[in-house]
Amino acid sequence: MKKITSVLLLSVMSVFASNLVVEDAYVRATPPNLPNSAAFMILKNSSNENISVIKATSDVSKAVELHTHDMQDGVMKMYQIPKIDIPAKGETALKPGSLHIMFIGLNKPLKVGEKITFTLELSNGETKTITAPIKSVMSGMKHHGHNMNHNN
Repeated sequence: MKKITSVLLLSVMSVFASNLVVEDAYVRATPPNLPNSAAFMILKNSSNENISVIKATSDVSKAVELHTHDMQDGVMKMYQIPKIDIPAKGETALKPGSLHIMFIGLNKPLKVGEKITFTLELSNGETKTITAPIKSVMSGMKHHGHNMNHNN
């Protein structure tokens, strides 16, 4: 009987265990007049199936979007994308100058040392709520200079 109970308990626990692990999440601090920020992290998928982040939500800004950067005609451009893929048994890094979660129309400046909470909605039906520290992020952003265009 103990063996059956243990197997059932492990089965129930695995149903509630998330296939997505979020590591090293942080959000870029903003000066008082900057209306947007971004979140960065490493997303690790332990399942045998590909998973995608299909939406992000938070109450810190008017909108939250999935974004990336690409070089187009010699200009680095940032734009919204429909999803961020995390391969089966793999990982995807969200980092400055690459994939990221964009907070548009911040309700207030994001200050170093504070934390914000946001939720990721996944293609497998899971949601993942993350509380991330706000950090000063300059490296990775400098090389874009004044050529950064934000296209929605």
